[in-house]
Amino acid sequence: MQGWGAALAFLLAMALLSGAAAAQPEVQWPDLSGVSLTVAAGAVGQELQLTKEAAAAFSELTGAKVDVLETPDLATDRLGLYLQYLGARSPDIDVYQIDVIWPGILAEHAVDLSQYVPEEEIAQHFPAIIENNTVDGKLVGLPWFTDAGLLYYRTDLLEKYGYDGPPQTWQELTDMAKAIQEGERAAGNRSFWGFVWQGNRYEGLTCDALEWQASFGGGSIIEPDGTVSVNNAKTAEALNLARSWVGTISPPGVTTYAEEEARAIFQSGNAAFMRNWPYAYALAQGEDSAVAGKADVAPLPSGGAGSAATLGGWELMVSTYSRNQEAAAWLARYLASYEEQKRRAVIGSFNPTIEALYEDPEVLAASPFMGSLYDVFTHAVARPSTVSGDRYNEVSTAYFTAVHQVLTGEATAEQVLPRLDSELKRIMR
Repeated sequence: MQGWGAALAFLLAMALLSGAAAAQPEVQWPDLSGVSLTVAAGAVGQELQLTKEAAAAFSELTGAKVDVLETPDLATDRLGLYLQYLGARSPDIDVYQIDVIWPGILAEHAVDLSQYVPEEEIAQHFPAIIENNTVDGKLVGLPWFTDAGLLYYRTDLLEKYGYDGPPQTWQELTDMAKAIQEGERAAGNRSFWGFVWQGNRYEGLTCDALEWQASFGGGSIIEPDGTVSVNNAKTAEALNLARSWVGTISPPGVTTYAEEEARAIFQSGNAAFMRNWPYAYALAQGEDSAVAGKADVAPLPSGGAGSAATLGGWELMVSTYSRNQEAAAWLARYLASYEEQKRRAVIGSFNPTIEALYEDPEVLAASPFMGSLYDVFTHAVARPSTVSGDRYNEVSTAYFTAVHQVLTGEATAEQVLPRLDSELKRIMR
């Protein structure tokens, strides 16, 4: 997965410049009457509702009965649940929604989807993601949506306090957040905060912290050649700055926040800035949002080495323990199809993995920021899942645990990083 950001940026640029969307291959959907399938899916934002709607549409199309199993919001907890099912060789789940960092961990439990999905359908997706999802020649997952960390900001408040645009550096964000927070509280909103983000002890913190670290020039935790690079002054500087936010421009409880806790505060009108994924854009513009028409997105700030957005995304894996593997593959094909990805992009601002959708007028009208993703993906940073393989979960757990100790004041970055360095080297032996 290393180098994925630059590759995806190039492909996105080509998609934006290539004119009309490619004609979509016609699919003859089978009669699956009498077949029952279960898909394990996330419930962050509109995810669960959109998946249930798609499952109902697939049922109407094919006659199959499809149940949607709601799984934990936290990726770390979701992986643990999956490993319980897969370790028991359970046939109860046919299709799993898996994180982009999990193909190496889950490959042994996955059906090779290249046996079921035509080459022309696979070719619609960003090749870099297909490459990421291919383990020892086996296509472990079909791309469903891709992600990159974004900075959300209140356009009305930036104008109110005399700022020309969103912050370009983390120090600018710190200063702007402090000034806006003080102003809004003086005006009577004692619940207002400058900046909300993901500080809980889970995979989301790995994403946030890697963005800070990389943007300061602190490396990628473990480099593509296997070198553990986390113990350096730039990483310490980044983590200590983040620690300074807790209880000042960010709530003391931010160290318990995941995506939805941060979104709730921002969407209620009680934060100037938020770090989150693209899914939050459609929700922020919804009828029930206090910031509808007042929120926009920008690349994350720089720590001196450029903006860095952690690359994310989710895939669809068919379990090798499914009693209906072919039918499950049809379901995965439907969920990852052009029309379904378009629907999710328009309604839920989930970034498509199909190149042609980035030039679709309806997609760009619903989520204008998708037309400017080139810069975000150019600076995207891959988590070290490729180099660490099936040890990635252990690597990430060590990393976010150490970062969390800094954020909660249990230790300084200078104390934590040497210990983390030793732990990562032990894991990677």
